[in-house]
Amino acid sequence: MSDKLREEKTARHLDSLMAALGDGASGRVRQLINNLSGAEIGDLLESLPPTQRLAVWQLVDTEQDGDVLVEVNDEVRAGLIEDTEPDELVAAVGELDIDDLADILDDLPDTVIREVLASMTRQDRERLEQVLSYPEDSAGGLMDPNVVTIRSDVSLDVVLRFLRARGELPELFDQLFVVSRDGVYQGDLKLSDLLTHDPSATVAELMQECPAVIPVTMGASQVATEFEHHDLVSAPVIDAQRRLLGRITIDDVVDVIRDEAEHSVLTLAGLDEEDDIFAPVARSAKRRWIWLGVNLITALLAAMVLSTFEPTLEQLVATAVLFPVVMSMGGIAGTQTLTLMIRGMATGQVNARNTALMFRKELAVGLLNGLVFSLLIGLVTWYWYGNTELGMVMAAAILVNLLAGALAGFLIPVLLRRLHIDPALAGGVILTTVTDVIGILAFVGLATYLLLAG
Repeated sequence: MSDKLREEKTARHLDSLMAALGDGASGRVRQLINNLSGAEIGDLLESLPPTQRLAVWQLVDTEQDGDVLVEVNDEVRAGLIEDTEPDELVAAVGELDIDDLADILDDLPDTVIREVLASMTRQDRERLEQVLSYPEDSAGGLMDPNVVTIRSDVSLDVVLRFLRARGELPELFDQLFVVSRDGVYQGDLKLSDLLTHDPSATVAELMQECPAVIPVTMGASQVATEFEHHDLVSAPVIDAQRRLLGRITIDDVVDVIRDEAEHSVLTLAGLDEEDDIFAPVARSAKRRWIWLGVNLITALLAAMVLSTFEPTLEQLVATAVLFPVVMSMGGIAGTQTLTLMIRGMATGQVNARNTALMFRKELAVGLLNGLVFSLLIGLVTWYWYGNTELGMVMAAAILVNLLAGALAGFLIPVLLRRLHIDPALAGGVILTTVTDVIGILAFVGLATYLLLAG
């Protein structure tokens, strides 16, 4: 489902839910909410203020509770868990898949964790420990250790009888993994091949290796890229000895893609995707202090630079009117390059091998745009004020700042990445400072030199 369709669907459900809540029709609320999936209920709960959220949460069927807890963000989940009785939590999370349980286990009260672990089989506890031993944003943290494995020397008829005897199969089941006696991954048998070929054929005759075998240490972003490039529904996860550890399915990858998109958007504003949008005012305000403070410092830096040109501003009112145009144009040009670089780094399209080519390309774009818009704005300034020299100053300042914006937009994420700082987190603030300061120096400095000194 596209983001637009998801947004429209959530908005439609939210309208119906709010209307039912306003009417005090708890029966209608229960019916509305329990006809939805866990992910849809999670979206709605995140869209409600705390009082209404908890009221709706109490109406969610118990068998849905676990799926909902997996879907909501950390802060909302904490509130729901706090409002739920321990025995209800044990029942809610006890039926979750191992990988989903691993995602929320640390958020549960200690008493609930102990009861959940005590109710699990030894094999499931070992699988859970295995998933928890890997970073959350790695293939090991994403994988489901519940896999169906077969041997290469058996016939398809034997496999079919094995599956019938097994009964329940994992979700998004599209292939069986072929392993050796030691659990070493050898290949896959597609479900379509199993159902359409002669039952007397052997697995070895039909199996093929997955186009994207996922190392357990691979990062979540790279896993998503592998699924995209190879159009996968599921893929095996292996260790350094090629032992099969689990599998990753497309629903896990969709979650990764969405989380990364939300992270990129919110990080640019210094926000966290795990925050509750209806958190108390004081808490929300405090969280935003750091980036407001950083922005204030950079704005004061730009103001200090500008203050050195007070005589120019006092004598030429036009400079005070026009210099925001210079800073704005440089900021937009820099943001375009910065966004392109951050996206390229995130997708692996920009790396050490092609940064020089990317640098030359962005510098050329900045130069071309600078020439076009400097001519345009220079002419507008000349026509507006009837001052040829002011038009030339404006044109030169625009050219300089668009080039500076392109240069800063390229270099800032490269340098931040080398310093192990997320470019999406700090890039925008640094870029704004650079383009503001250079814009002031270029425009007001040239105005001082050419218009007053002359």
